[in-house]
Amino acid sequence: MKKQLDKTQSTYKFSTKCCHAGQSCDPRTGAHNTPIYQTTTYAFQNVDHGARLFSDAFDPAVGLQDGFIYTRFGNPTQKALEEKIAVLEEGEAALAFSSGMAAISAVFLLLVKPQDHVVADNSLYGTTRDFLVQVMEKFGVNLSFVDFSDLDQVKKALLPETKVLYCESPTNPRLKCVDIAQVAALAKTIGAATVVDNTFFTPYFQKPLLLGADVVVHSATKYLSGHGDCISGLAVGSQHFINELRCVVHNNMGGVISPFNAWLVLRGIKTLPLRMRQHEENALAIANYLSDHPAVEKVHYPGLPSHPQHEIVKRQATGFGGVLSFELKGGYEAGKSLMNKVQLCTLAVSLGDVDTLIEHPASTTHAVVPREDRLAAGLTDGLVRLSVGIEDARDLIQDLAQGLLSSQNGV
Repeated sequence: MKKQLDKTQSTYKFSTKCCHAGQSCDPRTGAHNTPIYQTTTYAFQNVDHGARLFSDAFDPAVGLQDGFIYTRFGNPTQKALEEKIAVLEEGEAALAFSSGMAAISAVFLLLVKPQDHVVADNSLYGTTRDFLVQVMEKFGVNLSFVDFSDLDQVKKALLPETKVLYCESPTNPRLKCVDIAQVAALAKTIGAATVVDNTFFTPYFQKPLLLGADVVVHSATKYLSGHGDCISGLAVGSQHFINELRCVVHNNMGGVISPFNAWLVLRGIKTLPLRMRQHEENALAIANYLSDHPAVEKVHYPGLPSHPQHEIVKRQATGFGGVLSFELKGGYEAGKSLMNKVQLCTLAVSLGDVDTLIEHPASTTHAVVPREDRLAAGLTDGLVRLSVGIEDARDLIQDLAQGLLSSQNGV
């Protein structure tokens, strides 16, 4: 019977870990794939056994490591996913959630209290920023939004009561990148935690924990799942942090991933290396094409030498990802024409799907951000975000070419 890959095993390469970490053949049936444990409750051996499990579940110093109580507290399929992503991110432990925002909000609810201070990048996913402003600020948490690509701005924003430095790298949707090691070093000078959203690059390209970050979060809906068919989120950090996150926030707030969605993410991760390589190859080809197009004002993609943080990314990551954004000379109307004319590229939000998705951040994902704040972060009205899929790059370029021709002609 195949045994589960030891999470301390360092000799296996990333692709092997994607296939085997956290998973083993079912000891009762011999099933090769992790089953979908579609159950809410679990039988106890006796009263003492149940009492011990409950005691562990509500003790952050221990955590529920051996056994299950109720699927809101954990599930075998969920546990396999958590162990896999912990291995891939090279963290001690992980916790799965019903969505990326469930993971992000849970992390903040654990790390900060009223009168604490959070320093966040001024270019974040719109809902993340909205959560901080609409929820955290409402409960007395003070916020500063600064450009994390300018370390002097980050340093000046730090206060004695700063508890969290939060960033994405790359950012959504302008693909700005952050020197994670330098940000983490600044955080450590005041005892604050560094939290990094690693959704765009995934652990295949980048491992923030090895760069000094304390917590990594993912919208696993995106590349980790990879097929646009489930909503899910993940947080990775130290064993103690994850125990606290599960006991204090997750168990009480209930943002639990379904067993089926946990299984879908497990399935998706097995092909993560193959997909990420193709996403990146296609994105780089398209970024180069758009850079030379007369209708395009500017292309934002870390893989281009012209990108302001290109050298930082080369130093802290092993690739450049599959998302790019670009600004059209004709502004919003040209972008609208392009998005209405493309045929292979699907006009839709989200990213990380095997299909190519195109969207207009100002009217969708970042519509909740006040326009003046959005423009200050470089998110112009004519910015278009492209999540490049795994189709043939030549077909995608042809699709964009005919759409750009229409936008130039005002069709």
